[in-house]
Order: sequence, then C-alpha cells, then structure tokens
Amino acid sequence: MSTVLVTGGSGFIGGWCVLALLEAGHDVRTTVRDLKRAPVLRQRLHGNLEFDDDRLAVVRADLDGDDGWAEAVAGCEHVLHVASPTLRNAVESEAAMIASARDGVLRVLRASRDAGVKRVVLTSAFGAVGYGHAPRSTPFTEEDWTNVDGGIAPYQKSKTLAERAAWEFIENEGGGMEMAAVHPVGVLGPLLGPDDPPSLRLVRGLLAGQLPACPPFGSAQVDVRDVADLHLRAMTDPAAAGERFLASTGPSLRAVEIARVLRARLGDRAAKVPTREIPLPVARALSLVSPALRALRPQLGRDFPASGAKAERVLGWQARPVGDTIQETAESILAQPL
Repeated sequence: MSTVLVTGGSGFIGGWCVLALLEAGHDVRTTVRDLKRAPVLRQRLHGNLEFDDDRLAVVRADLDGDDGWAEAVAGCEHVLHVASPTLRNAVESEAAMIASARDGVLRVLRASRDAGVKRVVLTSAFGAVGYGHAPRSTPFTEEDWTNVDGGIAPYQKSKTLAERAAWEFIENEGGGMEMAAVHPVGVLGPLLGPDDPPSLRLVRGLLAGQLPACPPFGSAQVDVRDVADLHLRAMTDPAAAGERFLASTGPSLRAVEIARVLRARLGDRAAKVPTREIPLPVARALSLVSPALRALRPQLGRDFPASGAKAERVLGWQARPVGDTIQETAESILAQPL
C-alpha cells in the first residue's frame, strides 16, 4: 500500500486516523507544527497498537506557511487533511482563524495536486453544516450549509469558508484530483494519551462537577474511532469522490442525557455529575459570568440533530452505540488525568 499523509497527526481526530491507517496496513506520514511533539505522538500510538516504527514518518509543516508541504505530500496517493485551527490553538481573532483554515487547506490542496495525489479527504465539521439557521427538529444533512451571516462563532465560520474554498479549488484548479469531505458532529471517544480536546470538555466538566446542573442544549455525537473509519472509507471508495459525509450517530443528545448515561454506567465514579438541566433563562444569565457557559452561549436552548444515513448507505459505515462511546470517553478521561 502507498504512503498516506495525515495532516495534524498529534490532534484527537488526526491521531486516531493515523492509528486506523497503520492498523489497516498503510504506511503513514503525518505533519506536526513542532517536531518536539513527535516522540510523544509515537509513544501514544505504540501504546495503542504494535507496529514497525519505520512505517510512520513525522514531518514538520504548518498551515500558516508553505515550507514542508511539498515534501510532506511527495509520493502519497491519498491525503487526509485533518489539521485545522481549533479552540485550543489560541488564534487571536476571527480573521486570523478564518485565514489560517482557508489558506491552510488551499496550501495542502495545491501541494497535493502538484504531487499527483489521487484523492484528498477533508476533515470539515458539522460547523460547516448546521449553524446560523433557525431551530429545527428535522436532522441536518449533507445538503445543508452553515449560514456564515447568521451570527455564528469564528470556528464554525472558518470551517465553512475553508470547505467552500476547497470545493472551489477542486472544481477550478484541481487538475482531476478528487476530494471527499467528512463532517463530524460532537466527537467523543477514548484518548490516545493525556490530552484535553475541546470536544471532550463537556464530559470532563460533568465528571468534575463544574456546574450544579447541565447546560440546556443538545447535539448529535459520534465516536472518534468511527470518524477515523469514515475517513478511510472516503479515501478509497470510488463512490465517495466529490461527496460530503456527516459522521453522526443521529439523534441530538441533551447534555443532561449524557449526564444520565454517565451516572448510570459509572456509578460512584460519576458521583459529581449533575442530572438536572439549568433553566434556559438562568443559563443565559449565568453565561455572562461563567467561562464554562460563555463558550456555549450560542448553543443554549438549541438542539442540533444530524443524520449519518448517507455514509451508511453509500459507504457501508456503521457507528457504534452512543452510550458505549459516552462510557468509554469518561473512563478514558478518568484513567488519563491531565
């Protein structure tokens, strides 16, 4: 099998994509912004899978610069472009986050095209699908796009504009290179090592008893291992070319429903987890002074259902039960404290 490039291999999704590729028999090259992170990444991967160390190459490349990308993609038939600015990268402004995401994806696509890559799988997000719209009970699908003029957060705007720029590049400058896009919803699942990915902070906060009651919002969830599996399917299946795929178990889960799963499955280990929901007016008032709620303010009172039916129908993808994922997420957090 040819070498596959994974951008951002030290991230939560990126690390699991690297692991899935190695387990499937591929050689992997992955990028990090700082090569000092390479030994930790190797250690975490080896802690979860036995593989020959020479099957994994870790190279330096940054979305904000051109250096290293030509070398990173050289000899690769497929690229999983997972890296993107996130809420923990300390981007200074909305403009900086958007520029980094959009310019970064274009750098990766240009380098991939010039290297003769057959297909790029872009890790987009539900943030490019379901935000800036009026509340709805019907699930969002791949036909939906986030409304960037709908008062959305910088992260959702950056993912939307970056994905639109990517599809425009493929159409106008791709030179026959294929692309597929994967859109994870809320990503849970076990950690590869001590880490604090933003998508796990709700569960971490519930376990720590950071709030007396649960914030009033809900979203669909998916296991990070199933996200990685969908990336591999989108990489190789001919039917995936030119398509978007939501990675979602389906129904929107309120935070209080996640909390109740934690209490039911973890017993005394989840003793601090609240099982009541904060009334919406109270939550909105508290969000003015509570850092934990301030970040959730645009989502308060909302539910964000999303359907993974297309990935199931077209690629044969199957997500594991969300209750198992919630339990394994919590057990991983408790086993690997920061």
